[in-house]
Amino acid sequence: MTRSLTILGATGSIGRSTADVVLAHPDAFRVEAVVGGRDALALAEVARRLGASFAALADERGGEALRQALSGTGIESGAGQAAVLEAAEREADIVLAAISGTAGLAPTHGALKSAKRIALANKESLVCAGDAFMADARRLNVEITPVDSEHNALEHALAAGLNRDVEKAVITASGGPFRTWSREQIAKASAKEASAHPVWSMGSKINIDSATLMNKGLELIEAHHLFGLGAERLDVLVHPEAIVHGLVQWTDGAVTAGLALPDMKVPIANALQGEGRLGMELPRLDLAAIGRLSFERPDEGRFPCLSLAKAALRAGGAMPTVLNAANEIAVEAYMAEAIGFYDISEIVERVCSTFSGRRISTLATVAEALALDQEVRATARRLIPAPVEAAQVR
Repeated sequence: MTRSLTILGATGSIGRSTADVVLAHPDAFRVEAVVGGRDALALAEVARRLGASFAALADERGGEALRQALSGTGIESGAGQAAVLEAAEREADIVLAAISGTAGLAPTHGALKSAKRIALANKESLVCAGDAFMADARRLNVEITPVDSEHNALEHALAAGLNRDVEKAVITASGGPFRTWSREQIAKASAKEASAHPVWSMGSKINIDSATLMNKGLELIEAHHLFGLGAERLDVLVHPEAIVHGLVQWTDGAVTAGLALPDMKVPIANALQGEGRLGMELPRLDLAAIGRLSFERPDEGRFPCLSLAKAALRAGGAMPTVLNAANEIAVEAYMAEAIGFYDISEIVERVCSTFSGRRISTLATVAEALALDQEVRATARRLIPAPVEAAQVR
């Protein structure tokens, strides 16, 4: 059966991999809409390749270029946030949400109105507004399927038992580019060095979050909302080979793990599947050829962002929203060379400390979460030594 699909973040790394999965199964999908950030020509190319009905560019300035690039194709187009929301809210069986950062929250939440399933690759939807977002998904009877390889693996592993029998659910981290570096070396690292991820090809912001291990902290918060597990039952292991993506330790001592080669097309295909799995012509995992899988505890002394994220998860309420907003501003400043590597964690810690005294309760709506996000960003920007132009999310 052919299903309709909308791709939010179609020009990013997840979006490009999604296009490959769709093109491998041309009879399984009809692409309703594609959304991009600033690159009008790249979005037009994706729209043409996939035969989309509608293409929306977040940057209004590229609207005319997009329209011209799609001239004669019959593909409708629009630009600006209203067009992005229009694309997200078009009726679709599946909306793959892969717009990076908090910029992806509003369109992903908007997609709940008309989608049957959200294939979620925008972790900020749950980090920034997890309680409200998941409550709305339940109210509207929308299935939330994780696309991140770690949560996709946990979803598989958790199917082997009951949540009450989970002793510990663990996501893995490659360790990033600085896994073997000393704290002194890391302190001097440039944004270019931090962006050089050893395993995955992702956007610059996500790569830097991986270098600080904040990405793993955000993924713990995401796992809490996806699977209903408390902070005491969630953990992280460093696994440089990136073969085991998630594992579950059960109360009887058994362990169930999700393994795959590090290729995002694997979890994407799983998140998009219908009644059966989507076959993919990808290299197969050969454990004998790999020979050895290694694991180690993360060093939270060298990577304090992970500790800060764990503390925000334990605190609950709005603290994950505060953590995420402060981190986005700090990473933005680091990418602009306004601050150093460890200034990221220092800024996040100072902002979290500022807001923790307010005893902010759980945010009831996504609008409340977005309002707090803007307040936190303003506070964080005051801690940056020099003005930094806000980076636009692709």
